[in-house]
Amino acid sequence: MLQNLKSGAIEVAEVPCPMVRAGHLLIQTRASLISAGTERMLVEFGKGSLLAKARSQPDKVRQVLDKIRTDGLMPTLEAVFSRLDEPMPLGYCNAGVVLEVGAGVEGFKPGDRVVSNGAHAEVVCVPKNLCARIPDGVEDDAAAFTVLGAIALQGIRLCNPTLGETIVVTGLGLIGLMAVQMLLANGCRVIGIDIDAGRLELAAKLGAMTVNPAASDPVAAVTAMSEGRGADGVIITASAKTNDIMKQAAQMSRKRGRIILVGVVGLELSRSDFYKKELSFQVSCSYGPGRYDANYEERGQDYPAAFVRWTEQRNFQAILELMASRRLDVGPLISKRIAQGAAQEAYAALTQEREALGIVLSYPQSDVAMARVVPLAGGATNAPAAGRAVVGLIGAGIFAKMTLLPALKGLPVELRTIASAGGVTSLHNGRRFGFVQAATDHREIINDPAIDTVIIVTRHNLHASMTLEALAAGKHVAVEKPLCLNVSELDQIIAAQQASGRQLLVGFNRRFSPHAVKMKSLLAGRSQPMCLTATINAGVIPPESWTQDAAVGGGRIVGEGCHWIDLMRHLTGAPITTVVATRIGEAPGVAVRDDKMTVTLTFADGSIGTLHYFGNGDKGYPKETIEVFCDGRVLRLDNFRVLTGFGWPGFRKLKTRRIDKGHGEEFRQFVQSVANGGPPIMPMNEIENVMRATFAAVESAHSGQPIQL
Repeated sequence: MLQNLKSGAIEVAEVPCPMVRAGHLLIQTRASLISAGTERMLVEFGKGSLLAKARSQPDKVRQVLDKIRTDGLMPTLEAVFSRLDEPMPLGYCNAGVVLEVGAGVEGFKPGDRVVSNGAHAEVVCVPKNLCARIPDGVEDDAAAFTVLGAIALQGIRLCNPTLGETIVVTGLGLIGLMAVQMLLANGCRVIGIDIDAGRLELAAKLGAMTVNPAASDPVAAVTAMSEGRGADGVIITASAKTNDIMKQAAQMSRKRGRIILVGVVGLELSRSDFYKKELSFQVSCSYGPGRYDANYEERGQDYPAAFVRWTEQRNFQAILELMASRRLDVGPLISKRIAQGAAQEAYAALTQEREALGIVLSYPQSDVAMARVVPLAGGATNAPAAGRAVVGLIGAGIFAKMTLLPALKGLPVELRTIASAGGVTSLHNGRRFGFVQAATDHREIINDPAIDTVIIVTRHNLHASMTLEALAAGKHVAVEKPLCLNVSELDQIIAAQQASGRQLLVGFNRRFSPHAVKMKSLLAGRSQPMCLTATINAGVIPPESWTQDAAVGGGRIVGEGCHWIDLMRHLTGAPITTVVATRIGEAPGVAVRDDKMTVTLTFADGSIGTLHYFGNGDKGYPKETIEVFCDGRVLRLDNFRVLTGFGWPGFRKLKTRRIDKGHGEEFRQFVQSVANGGPPIMPMNEIENVMRATFAAVESAHSGQPIQL
């Protein structure tokens, strides 16, 4: 089930079945729960105007304004509208049966019934730490409430209630009503607050005292119900834009009471309310410890139970145990059961029937068709014409959508198959750009005899293996930088390319920009070696980003710094012979050091080049500045938009309407060469030299020694 964030439209789409990945489970869904709060908010956000969307996300507006200052108005607007046009898979409360177990997964096997935070889909692929086995006796419909129950449980754990304490739950939606039951099971006196009469009645039946703030003063009511002491703790599970709920929570709390925010409310706090009572306030993070930690969720690194007793996975298990023991009953919370295919009915009920609580989606119990490729309406079906490259694209992320596929528009290509791991982005971009079919298995591209050209834009750790597969299958290959992550992979690729005789293009696009072409032509008549400087204001990327992971992204120098090493190699026209690199020294709080580095290159013609790659600058400063000093003259390139000449007869400035980093020209030349049988547009010896110099830069920075190539 997909939602278009620009229009708000919801669609049940036929998406190719995802592939199981290492550390993941492939699960056939039996039931999933629509989260009334979160998903209603998403639906209403999607249906809102652009102004309403902007008002609801002021932080995003500030990011847009920053991008306008650096990249210009039109590129920024294109990026914003493209983001809004991306389909969003809905849902995160899933119960199903394991179909396949990925490499490195222990404790699960095919046939296990499990819960996960998978989306509303017939088949989902979920990291193992976001899954838990369902005990016997817990039905699928009930198990689908586990993730929401874990959100409630995490809020309770932060509140740390003890036997006999009075705890207020403000907001009696699904999370609030489950919190009420768990607090009662914990021996607490529970007061539920909501303005919905039906929810108040249900909370009362569960055993809570109730208050309707529309009918009486909630502060006075809670004070009376707590024998004048005030609440020991307040757990806020409501959603509201005003600050009233927080103010009331502070006023109804006893001295040194605890307030836990699970929902979303206004947070303009009154200092005096908190100061006089020495109140504690904490915001709860989703399902519990591990949430948003890529090492825990994506890489499967669990926290030791002796130090972190309750992770998000162990919270899932605790909820399921409460269900199995009948201390948590979600049956009364189910308002509707709807077949998964009836998306419009389900979400109409969500937005139009405000009293609806749990809407459970049911799925076919028969074996699911696990097709890894689906045809796309509107894609070309006739045989490709002569003189055209037949393209298979592996990877369908932002770069593919925003840069690569627009660059292929109008070129002599037949867009045949587009593949992505999850299938949603390949479906969306396949439809948008006219591919014949979408896939999740990249081997559909490798093994298709009709495809003669493979373009690879996946995460960096897959570049080498997929390039080797494509070359072995006799395909021409264009792979986004870096070509590979180590020397061993490079040696294998060189041998494979020589054996295949096919073209291999690496995404060193900057050498194809109009500014680099002009620089190359101006430098062609030089009489002396050059001095080149590239200063890259790379920006801050969190240490936990996959690009910083040496095993996945290669680090930022290998993953991105190779761009400017190639550009300097291209401008000199001479091989790199020596590499010396220095990175920033140890300092408090400096977790990643390879993205703050200076690399000095010596070339065979006597030229020298310096790459300053800095990940600690301000976004307002230009990202890329290239300078060339030669023969008493200077060339300066600012952000691939303005090239200025100093002392060059007949040349002063080349300014393009927008930033042009050469992607369009790169693929125009590549496709033309493939279609017409021309020579490689990027010699293999240059690719090899650049990659070896890039690896040498990292080695030199770590060893402190110069590296001879």
